[in-house]
Formats: sequence, C-alpha cells, structure tokens
Amino acid sequence: MKLQLFATDLLLLCISWGASALATSVPAPSASAPGANITGLGAARGHGEGETVSKTRRKRYISQNDMIAILDYHNKVRGRVFPPASNMEYMVWDETLAKTAEDWAHACLWEHGPPHLLRFLGQNLSVRTGRYRSILQLVKPWYDEVKDYSFPYPRDCNPRCPLRCYGPMCTHYTQMVWATSNKIGCAVHTCHNMNVWGAVWKRATYLVCNYSPKGNWIGEAPYKVGVPCSACPPSYGGSCSNNMCFPGIKTNYLHWFK
Repeated sequence: MKLQLFATDLLLLCISWGASALATSVPAPSASAPGANITGLGAARGHGEGETVSKTRRKRYISQNDMIAILDYHNKVRGRVFPPASNMEYMVWDETLAKTAEDWAHACLWEHGPPHLLRFLGQNLSVRTGRYRSILQLVKPWYDEVKDYSFPYPRDCNPRCPLRCYGPMCTHYTQMVWATSNKIGCAVHTCHNMNVWGAVWKRATYLVCNYSPKGNWIGEAPYKVGVPCSACPPSYGGSCSNNMCFPGIKTNYLHWFK
C-alpha cells in the first residue's frame, strides 16, 4: 500500500511490536517456542524494577503529566475490555522500560528496536508531525484498532503490516490489553529530518512505549474471559480494583518524580 505524505498535513502513524508481530517485518515466534516468553529485562540489562531517577538528572524524557496520562489511559482501557477479563493485571510505570524507550526515541528511527531488547519486551510506536494538544493523540490510535478486533485473536488483522498491508492492524490494541504485560515505560522525543517510510519529516514527535513482561503472541487471546479478577495470579492476594488484579499500591510514578 503506497502512502502519500503531504508536508502541510498533520500526519500520524503507528507501528507495534508486541511480541506477536514485528509490524515492519515478520511475526515473532508463538508463545510455545522454547524460552520465548521472558518476564523481564533482567537477562538483557540487569536491573531492579521501579528504580527511581536520580535527582541530579538534567531533563526528564517524558513529563509527569504525559506519563500519568499514558498510564491512566492504559488502565482505563484494560479495565473496560469486552468480553470482560478474569486475569487483567493493573499496569504500573517502570523506570527501566522508560529509560530504554528514551534511548530508542533519541535514535529517531521509524522502526522497532533495539533488537537485543525486543527479545524481552513489547513495543508500540507512534509518530506525528504538526501541533498536538495532548500526548493521548499519539496513544489513542492504538486503542482505535479495537473496532477491527474480534476476540479472542485478530483473525482478520494483519500482523505483518505496514510493509505487507492488505487489511487492518490490531496488534497495538492487543498489546495495550495483554493481561500479563503489567509494566510500561514510555518516552517522547522531537526528531528533526526523520525518515518515515521514505519521506523526510522535518519535525516529528516520536513516542516509544515499552511493555513487560513480553506478550502479544500471534494466535493467542490477550486475556482470559470471565468474572473480573476471578483468575488473578496468587501474588495479588485477591486484591481487585476497577476489574483488574491490583498490586496493593496504585502506581510508582510518585516515587519516580521525587
């Protein structure tokens, strides 16, 4: 499918690496592949979850308001899935994921990466040129794919888009509502002269969101259907909030911004 890009227009594009598919190439292995689903980045980078940012850091790679907006929007979507989910986990902010997202956003490459981390995490990308009022203008197109999605998995959605597009995509949406991907970290960066599918965008707002544990496998449902919180992992101790397995503390973003 040929894209016509006009410099005078407001343009928004999204691509998704959920562990289900590399949107610009071929699908990732099925979840049954040996060692395919690794539940964190520790094997790749070595880190502690939820670690705080140094007070000496000169500049945040995402504002507090944008971070809260992205996190709360994801949890709103996750708590309202239909059919209802029995094992949907509440999503929290993860500092290490945000830092890896920052590193990739600064590369200003319209593709998923870096490859060595994609073995361990999921990733949604969005890019926009022109003015925007809210960071959610770059996030909501991911959710809008729900109109083309049929539970339990996207029979009619093409995971190989955009290079082999012949139908709608759903993998951004399924990454957002993948029940066991309960951590997110994002970064936004302004890129100059960014190459987006062969066209040079003079000034592009680039959003990178990384997810963990990795999920979004092709051919698998993003969550289990049933009474909300009836199939939560034991680690949650039976705690439930807004139809999601609740970790006890609402989020760690207040600690992140101390």
